[in-house]
Amino acid sequence: MSPQEQSRLVLAFAQVLFVNGESTDETIMAAAQVSESLGLHTTLIPRWGEIQLLATEGTTELVSVIKANPTGVDMDRVVSTWQAIDDLRTGQLTPAAALEKVKTISHAAPAPTWMFTLAAAAGATALSVIFGVRHLTAVLLLAASAAVGAVLRRTLARYSTNALLQPFCAALLAGIVGALAVRFQLSSSLRLIAVCPCMILVPGPHVLKGMIDLINARVSLGFARLIFSGLIILAISLGLLVGLALLGVRLPVDPPGRAVPLWLDAISAGVAVAAYSIFFSTPLRMLRWPIAVGMLAHALRWFTLFLGAGAATGALVACLLVGMVLTPVAHRYRMPFAAVGFASVVSLIPGVLLFRLASGLVQLANSSATTMPVLGGTVADGVTAVTIVLAMSVGLIVPKLTFDRFWTTEVPKL
Repeated sequence: MSPQEQSRLVLAFAQVLFVNGESTDETIMAAAQVSESLGLHTTLIPRWGEIQLLATEGTTELVSVIKANPTGVDMDRVVSTWQAIDDLRTGQLTPAAALEKVKTISHAAPAPTWMFTLAAAAGATALSVIFGVRHLTAVLLLAASAAVGAVLRRTLARYSTNALLQPFCAALLAGIVGALAVRFQLSSSLRLIAVCPCMILVPGPHVLKGMIDLINARVSLGFARLIFSGLIILAISLGLLVGLALLGVRLPVDPPGRAVPLWLDAISAGVAVAAYSIFFSTPLRMLRWPIAVGMLAHALRWFTLFLGAGAATGALVACLLVGMVLTPVAHRYRMPFAAVGFASVVSLIPGVLLFRLASGLVQLANSSATTMPVLGGTVADGVTAVTIVLAMSVGLIVPKLTFDRFWTTEVPKL
């Protein structure tokens, strides 16, 4: 291969990893391993929207750029890409065959629509149980809303690549269904029929990857990831509130849920983890790890709250456990840590608080006389949500950075 062709191969591997959920550090490591196997000295510079590769051969420098928007999460593609890198390094794949292999991987189909739809319904149902749903009718309605929303998202994906359109439309549908439930007196003040189908849309992996990049001083890329996550959350909130407002219903600033027994909390957490793992196209043989650890983490959080700790402390303790256990597991099995870690603690993401914060701000903006309960509840929701997100980020990221610093030299071969 010429240096240009070698650079194209390195960029092809880096692109598949970068756009499908792999962290920045691991993407750079993968590019270095591919370059080493080709006898090429390179420097990879990932940015939002593109990856730049600087290749050096003697006194000649070659700069190559490829488009790469890191908006997706597909762990099956990531695992397959790492396996192809191993095969290239051991000589089982020639560089030309490796290029064809990575092209095939980049177009691998995600989880089938029927499985994606079933996971959406199961995930929304599990979250509603965790938050204290009490009536079977409400469970059936929110499960149906989430399922139809999943089909709508897959349908829209055929016609538009806009990353904000799908969550907005799914949240709009959930808001309309939730508003109808309120009109027919099928929903409590928690509005779980409207909220739970929206919670499964929250882009947790992008938040975690953004925080990791910021900690590693990749300021522009880290902020770009966080801004992208914020825009998706804003689209979800807007869709939910518009759907409710179409029928004159508001999302009240109330406590986010009711207490449930430990056994029910843990089982529901396991179902939610499985649902998110399917969203991320996790190979089925790897599901046992995030499910088991997610259930254990939720049980630990339940005991922490039972002892009188706050929501942020409970989230921190649970995420520390997940980070300590799943960091070496993700390293061993080539799973993107941000995806597998988020899937394990999905129900801890304060999506409901963020939605109530948005609703409270709208109520304050439209009210001529600001009421103290609404103002106090809005501020409390916002502060609590930010605190929980920070606690979760610290709990998941610190064990990973520690492991990467003291125990990891390179990604192991399968």
